[in-house]
Amino acid sequence: MPSGKTHMAVEMALLPAIGAAYHLTLQPEPVELAVFVGGYLFSSLLLSPDLDLHKNAARRRWGPLGFIWAPYSRVFKHRGLSHSLVLGPLTRLLYLGIVLAGVLAGLSYLWGLTLPEEAVGLLENQRLLWVLGAGIYLPNMLHVLLDRIVSALRPRPRPRPRPSMGRAGARGR
Repeated sequence: MPSGKTHMAVEMALLPAIGAAYHLTLQPEPVELAVFVGGYLFSSLLLSPDLDLHKNAARRRWGPLGFIWAPYSRVFKHRGLSHSLVLGPLTRLLYLGIVLAGVLAGLSYLWGLTLPEEAVGLLENQRLLWVLGAGIYLPNMLHVLLDRIVSALRPRPRPRPRPSMGRAGARGR
């Protein structure tokens, strides 16, 4: 399998080309391009499919908050559902959403804190949510595809030949 450094190098190397292609083909508003690139970087750096491993670079990047991914790595086995092209990022987004909802509920209960209206307005902008989703999904798809390509190209170990019984072994039957 490619190392975490290889995955990161590929994802970061492709970002300028992907961003340029997005800009040239769809001509997004500057805020849309920023949301796409921000989602891509967030996903590459912090939402790697390898969060299903107990120790990994993405989890270390969360710093002192890395512990929140411990239950995720226990539930999802490496290269299982977390490495699915479509469902993998969704598992991490749902998991993170549950964690954030718990934190927000706790803050609301303890101190009466709520989301600012601007944040709620952004969540209602469907176009920005689609752009953010594309930015989040794309590096995850690149990660999984790179894993699959390397696995397909890796030579398979040859089965060991069975030791021959020789003539003496054949007669003894």
